[in-house]
Amino acid sequence: MEGEFINLIPENLASEHVSCIIRTKKVHQGIEGKRQWLADRLKEGHVFRKLNEKATVFIEYAPCETAWTPIIGDNYYYMYCLWVDGAHKGKGYASSLMEYCIADAKEKGKSGICMLGAKKQKGWLSDQSFAKKFGFQVVDTTENGYDLLALSFDGTLPKFAPNAKKMEIESNELTIYYDKQCPYIDQYIQRIKKYCELDEIPVNWILVDTLEKAKALPCVFNNWAVFYKGKFETVNLVDATYIKRIMKK
Repeated sequence: MEGEFINLIPENLASEHVSCIIRTKKVHQGIEGKRQWLADRLKEGHVFRKLNEKATVFIEYAPCETAWTPIIGDNYYYMYCLWVDGAHKGKGYASSLMEYCIADAKEKGKSGICMLGAKKQKGWLSDQSFAKKFGFQVVDTTENGYDLLALSFDGTLPKFAPNAKKMEIESNELTIYYDKQCPYIDQYIQRIKKYCELDEIPVNWILVDTLEKAKALPCVFNNWAVFYKGKFETVNLVDATYIKRIMKK
C-alpha cells in the first residue's frame, strides 16, 4: 500500500490535484488559493499526503508551532484533516495514513499528535472515534463542547490557548474568520455573500492570513469560524440555511 501514496512537495504541487477538491468539476479560486497556501506552508514542515490517484483520500498535518490554530503543543504535530471518501472507504487507507503520521512523528522525535474534536462529532472535523482507536484521548475542552484530542508519546500534553476558550468578540454582526487552507472556503464565501446581500445582512469577513492572527483567534479554529451577536457558533462550513437559522436568535 505504501507505493499508492505520495506527498505533495514544491516540485509536484503545481501538477498534482489537491485531493480534497476532487468532487468539484470546475477550476475555481479556492483551488489556487489552496495551492498557494500549501506552497508557503510546506517549507514549515506541513505534510499533505494523498492517494496517488484522483480520489479524496488524504491526511494533512503540521508542527503545532506553525499550525494555523490556537493550540499550544510544544513539539507536537497538529492534524488538520484525515479524510477518506466514497468508494475508497473500507480499504484500510485511513489506517495507513494515520499510521504514517504516527511513524513520521516518532521518527522526528515529536512528543505526540493532536487534533480538534467535539463531544458530538461535527462535519468538517476528522472522525474522533477513529482517532481514539489509535490511542488519542481528550486532553482539553471548551465550555461549548469542543475537545482537543492527543496521542502523547512522552506524557506531555497540548492544550487550547487561553484566547481560544474566550468564544466571544465585541461585534454583534455576523462575523466569519477564515483562511485559504480549504479549497471549498471560497465557494461558501460566495454563497453566503450572495444571500446576505439579498437580505441586506451585514457580514464582517476576517481573513486569517498570518500565523500570528491564527494563534490569537478568540475561538477554536481549523480554517473557519462563525460568530453572531458576539458569540461563537461553529467551525463548520455553513450555507444560507444555517445563516437563516442563527439570524433568528
